[in-house]
Amino acid sequence: VTQALLLQADRDDPAQGARRAAADPHSNPFLPLSAKEAAASEEGRQRTLTTLLEKVEGCRDLLPESPGKYLVYNGDLVEYDADHMAQVQRVHAFLMNDCLLVAAWLPNRRGTYRYDALYPLEDLAVINVKDNPPMKDMFKLLRFPESRIFQAENAKIKKEWLEVLEETKRNRALSEKLRLEQEALPRAAPPPPETANPFEQEDEKEPPPEEETVDLSMEWIQELPEDLDVCIAQRDFEGAVDLLDKLNEYLGDKPVNQPVRELRAKVDERVRQLTDVLVFELSPDRSLRGGPRATRRAVSQLIRLGQSTKACELFLKNRAAAVHTAIRQLRIEGATLLYIHKLCHVFFTSLLETAREFETDFAGNSGCYSAFIVWARSAVRMFVDAFSKQVFDSKESLSTAAECVKVAKEHCKQLSEIGLDLTFIIHALLVKDIRGALQSYKDIIIEATKHRNSEEMWRRMNLMTPEALGKLKEEMRSCGVGSFEQYTGDDCWVNLSYTVVAFTKQTMAFLEEALKLYFPELHMVLLESLVEIILVAVQHVDYSLRCEQDPEKKAFIRQNASFLYETVLPVVEKRFEEGVGKPAKQLQDLRNASRLMRVNPESTTSVV
Repeated sequence: VTQALLLQADRDDPAQGARRAAADPHSNPFLPLSAKEAAASEEGRQRTLTTLLEKVEGCRDLLPESPGKYLVYNGDLVEYDADHMAQVQRVHAFLMNDCLLVAAWLPNRRGTYRYDALYPLEDLAVINVKDNPPMKDMFKLLRFPESRIFQAENAKIKKEWLEVLEETKRNRALSEKLRLEQEALPRAAPPPPETANPFEQEDEKEPPPEEETVDLSMEWIQELPEDLDVCIAQRDFEGAVDLLDKLNEYLGDKPVNQPVRELRAKVDERVRQLTDVLVFELSPDRSLRGGPRATRRAVSQLIRLGQSTKACELFLKNRAAAVHTAIRQLRIEGATLLYIHKLCHVFFTSLLETAREFETDFAGNSGCYSAFIVWARSAVRMFVDAFSKQVFDSKESLSTAAECVKVAKEHCKQLSEIGLDLTFIIHALLVKDIRGALQSYKDIIIEATKHRNSEEMWRRMNLMTPEALGKLKEEMRSCGVGSFEQYTGDDCWVNLSYTVVAFTKQTMAFLEEALKLYFPELHMVLLESLVEIILVAVQHVDYSLRCEQDPEKKAFIRQNASFLYETVLPVVEKRFEEGVGKPAKQLQDLRNASRLMRVNPESTTSVV
């Protein structure tokens, strides 16, 4: 073998050297040798290993010389990219009895290599790659998390590589099995010390109990680490966990001796590798297509591995990233209400699917449900941020904002199908924006009312056409003013001021839109806004009654005051009570103050 490798170094022909080494019976560890030949072969193998270390830069510290380590096979290969099947580099592989060394060619230095990777045989899986012209004569090496593809010189060399790799792995496993069996055998007890008393009973001291052995010689147990490597590399997560369950069931009632501990150590390493792969499958960096069901494989296997908490955490992180991506990719339409419809559909559908998938995956882990509630609250906050930015930050009208909030509430009710009600969370997150919208719209109404009051002439309305009069009657009926007919006169005249009619329509519209936005946290905001709006009109009528000297105009003002106090205010009070569910004392007090003013219209005390 030494001569073959040296000849290879001289002639820079590793492939030829590999074939010579394979043909030399003294270099083949699988042929029986005499004692003299075995000693010569061992010495030759050590010299071969020393020569190898001199030819590969960077491996001397990684591959220490040790008795029993020798070169089995070596040769040139070409590495290809596993994803794109593009040629990567030329390498030279050195197979030893316990590991495989891959070294890259140094183009500017003949016969010298640079260390690339070292793979222990027990962690290495070898898979034949079927020929698919022009890609042929290839095989794959699998060791988590790596997967590398190599091309041999021809079909014969590829076959030699596959055979010698498998044979070397089997011999490695067999020697390891023999070592474990030797260690498991009970050791002979040392002879008892001689005593001075020949009549002393030999059986006075009981021998120490023998350690119970566990049969680990079965083929499926010997091949378990390699089978786990293959399952992990091929993404057969269920098969890997099934193997682990089978081993745990077999070793469940067995004693834990040294061979079992060593087997457990090997298996635990694969469990860590499998866990890492499953964690990567659930990472937000992976494709988020397929919805929450796409995570079911990884989640279920993590739960079977006893990693329920980690599975829950990763599942929720994955779904948070999916919801965030879906919202971010949603195109902002010109019409706000159309965008909100799409936003609510995307968000609440995703939330409902996630909740149902969570209930399916973690049905037996009730401790994870609190984590889902925390996640759901965080997801709703993300939704509200997008909602508020489009509805409230863009200063939409109160009617548009009310419709958008109504749509969000209706979608939120879908979650009640699975017993999850997040309406109160949406209320809590929207209360600040809705309060600001109500106060802003209240200020607009007050400014508009004051402007109309400043131009008030206290004249009857003339709508000019019966169609216009009919439209006004319909508008007042929709506002809840059913007795408006008594204020209409002949032809197209209305016995009310334009200011009072406009105030009535605007106030009732404000109340209707505000009730769509209402929830208990906004009770006082809405009530105070209504009182403030009404006071502007009431105080204007009170002031006009006290200041007007013309009896005819004064009678017309009193008629408008009667409409305002006896018709509009009761309608506002009734509608507020219907929408809120309880009467408002502030509105009652305002109406009572107006009644006092009507009893003594000449009073100089203004309504407050």
